[in-house]
Parts: sequence; C-alpha cells; structure tokens
Amino acid sequence: MSEHHPFGPFSIPEIRDFVPEKLKPFVIILFLVIIQFSGGVYVASASEMVGTTALMNEDIQMTGLSSLVGMALNFVYMFRLKCAIPPKSMFFLCGFVIIIANIICMYTTCVPLLVGTCFVAGFFRMQATFQCNSTIQLWLTPKRDLSVFFCWVYLIVNGSINLSGLQAVYLSSFAEWEMMQWSIIGMILFMLLLVQTLMRNHSSMPRIPFLGIDYIGMLMWGSSALCALFICIYGEHYDWWTSEYIWSATIACVVLVALSCWRASFIRHPYIFLDTFKHPIIWLCPVTYIVADILLAPEHVFEHALMEGILGYDALHLASLNWISILGVATGVLFTWQTFAVRKWRYRTMLLISFCCIGTYLSYFYFIIDYNLPKEALMFPIFARNFGYVTLSITVLTANTRMPFPFHFFQGVTIQNVFSAALGSAIGCAIIGRALKVTMAKNAMLISSGIDNVNGNVQHIPLGEIYGTVQQQALIVSMKEIYGWLGLACIAVIFVLLLRKEHLSKPIRVTHPKFKTLRKMIKHELRVSKENAST
Repeated sequence: MSEHHPFGPFSIPEIRDFVPEKLKPFVIILFLVIIQFSGGVYVASASEMVGTTALMNEDIQMTGLSSLVGMALNFVYMFRLKCAIPPKSMFFLCGFVIIIANIICMYTTCVPLLVGTCFVAGFFRMQATFQCNSTIQLWLTPKRDLSVFFCWVYLIVNGSINLSGLQAVYLSSFAEWEMMQWSIIGMILFMLLLVQTLMRNHSSMPRIPFLGIDYIGMLMWGSSALCALFICIYGEHYDWWTSEYIWSATIACVVLVALSCWRASFIRHPYIFLDTFKHPIIWLCPVTYIVADILLAPEHVFEHALMEGILGYDALHLASLNWISILGVATGVLFTWQTFAVRKWRYRTMLLISFCCIGTYLSYFYFIIDYNLPKEALMFPIFARNFGYVTLSITVLTANTRMPFPFHFFQGVTIQNVFSAALGSAIGCAIIGRALKVTMAKNAMLISSGIDNVNGNVQHIPLGEIYGTVQQQALIVSMKEIYGWLGLACIAVIFVLLLRKEHLSKPIRVTHPKFKTLRKMIKHELRVSKENAST
C-alpha cells in the first residue's frame, strides 16, 4: 500500500493530475538519471583538464572524490530534509546548487574552492537522488524489501557513472572539456522546466523542524574524511611522510576524529552516535570494501597505462569499453535481484560469488597480459570485475540493515558509503600505486643489468630508445607480478569465507519502516530532548 494513499493503488500526488498515473514513475526516473549524470568535476575528462589548466591529475581526483564524500554525509540527514522541504522546492534547490557548482568548476583552478564546491554539490546531488528514490520506492517494492530496493539503486548509480563517463569522453574528444559542464547545465535546466510544469507545491509528509541536527559534527567528520583522502591521493606526489603536508593532514585527521568522538559522548544528537560503533557490522562492511577496492585498484592505477601506453588504444576506444562495464553492472544487478533479493541466498554465498568474479578478473589479466593484446580480450575481465563488484556492493549494503532503524542504520550507511564511494578506492590506489613504483624500480634494474657499452646487441640503439624499451618491459613485468599477488590474496579471501562461519550466513527479509513510523520516532526523540532541556 502507498503511504500517499493507504487504501488505494500507488500514486504520486506531487505530480499534476494531467500526467497519467502509469507515466508518473518514469518521470521521476528521468529526473533521477539526469541528477546521477551531474556533478562538478568529471574525472573521465581529467586528461583534457590537466592539459588545459594548471591542475594536476591528483587535483582532479581529489575534487571528484570530495563530491562522493559529500554524497555519503547526506545519508544521516536526508530524511530530515525530505520532511522539511516540499519536493518541488527540493528539486529547484538541488538543481540550482548543481548548476552553480558546474559554473564554478569551469572557471576556477583554485583547488580548495573546487573541493568545497564539489563537496556541497555531492551533498545536494544525494538529497535529490533520495527525493526521487523515496518517491517511487513503493512502486519498486510494495513490501519495502530493501534488498530489492538496493538492486535498483546500484543499477541506476553504477549505470549512470559509466554512461556519464562515456558522455564526458565523447564531448571532450570532439569539443572542449567544458562542454560536459554545459551539457549537464542544460540537462538540469530541462529537468527544472519539467518540475515547474509537471509538479505542484504539495508535500505528503508533515514538516519536521530543523532541530537536533549536529552541523558541526557533520563538518568535522567530513573534514577528517577529506584529510584521509588528501593523504591517499597526494601521498606519492609528496613522497608520503617525508613531506610536511602529509604529516599535517595526518595529524589533522587524527585530531578531528578524536574531537568528533569526544563531542559525541556528551551532546544530545551527535552526527554519529558512539553506540553505532558497537555493532560488529559497522566494522565488517568497510573492511570488506577496502579489501575489494585493493583487489580492484589496478583498474585505476595502471590499466589505462597498459591500454594507452602499451596497447596504443585512444580515449574513444577505451571509453567504448564502458559499454561492457554497463553490461556487467546490469547482469550483476539482475543476478543479485533474482538470487539474493527473491530467493534469499545467504550473505556468504553472495560474497563468495563476488570474490570469485574478482579473482577471475585478476587471474585473467595475469595470464593474458601481453604487448599484442586485442581489444576483444579485455571484455571478459571487465565484465567479471563489474559483475562481482556490484554483487558485493548490494550484499554489503543490505547487511547494514541489521542495525536498528532509523538512527544507527542511516549513520552506518553513511560510514559505509564514505569508504565504499571515496576512501576505499583511494586507499586501494595508494597501496597498489606504491607497490607499482617499487616493483617497477626493481624490475627496471634487473632488466637493464645486462645493458652496457660492451654489449654488442645494444651499441647501435639510441640511449633514449633503450630507456623507453626498458621502462615498457618493466611496466609489463611489474603489472603481471602485481596481478599475480592480488590474485593470490583474492584466493586467500575466498578460503577465509569458506572456512569461517560468520553470523551473516543466514539471510533475513529486510523491510524499510514506513516513513510515517520514522517521522513519529524522530518527533518523539525531539519531544524528549525538549523536555530534558526544560528540566
């Protein structure tokens, strides 16, 4: 039954009556796709931005991931914002924030301003996404089964990430990289035109005032996450802890986390309750994500170097592989929906399938990596990688529902998404990037040990050509070595899952409480706080 019409079929009263009821959910889906395409800085066009601005590749990564941190921090307050602002006003607010963010990111090269802009844009992008998903939740799963709902969420999110990457590459190849920002601005304006035309000023949820919101705590936790991102992204550039910048970021991160925990021990409504950390699942989920992101880090660290520098593929050929990624995501979501959401397979079974797919991806590259690798040979490992990761993501996110609703659940999802969306990939790339640098130095030294003036085979070859050949061969050997070690690590993870009897082995049917129930719980919490404050 719909919460809008408890005794009738599903409907969306926020949309005007002249729109057919069957068409209304698809209007919301159109809004959702446009919002998912949006952002501030688009990492897919990073090479073009680096070539035309004074920014480094690390700057682009920092701004892109800061947007994901802002998105993750929104989970704690998304329901409060939904109850405080009507849907039509919310769409206009989020749309204008995203438009302003895109304009700022086109005309500034100040990295702190870019990071702050993308952080804010990510927060409101997530709020608009929640506004869309919560509107059609009962249309997707009338029983409020979150395992079904999360399959839909990851289909839209991961699919849109790959499609927006395609859009950014094509626009930057045939025009300037700023065209991506202008196209997003045009799409958002089109969405706002539809919002103005099709939606009415109606809110089906009574307003809850902005009380009991720890803005300072949110900024402190967000700043600590940004400091951790800075360490992981700029660590190799500044030679890690030999640099005062990395030391400053490390000290700031530790101090902010300590102060955040200290504040949470005595204020009434902290951003994250300390009791949230007592649930074992709050630690298992980030650890699982970090392990998976380390195993999948070659995708971000040296796969592009392999495909561009050694195999000679241009940006358009690389972008075309995103269609394989989309196919892997869609297939993984359908498989997870049928097995995990419908048939209720065990958590451990789904994790085993996920890591087996990741191990297949690593092993495949280990055995086939070569100078003359055809493009078709890359399709299967890319498919397996995306299939495994989306299956793992849906499973781990559903595991968070074992925490009590609403406060601990939303706080747990926030912590998990900080790692899954931003910190996990940054940590994995930092570890594998450092391993690649050390391994390349070792292999280059070993390969070049026989090259000297008395070697007749290389006397007639120019020195620059010899150096380039040595570096290329060292890169191939180093990548193969890292793929091998990661493949062994993935096998070890699979054995741990097989041998360890975990408490998440049996599935349960997870249902999201009604918004009416959540609203009553929050209002009761605020009323108790007022009474305690008055006494």
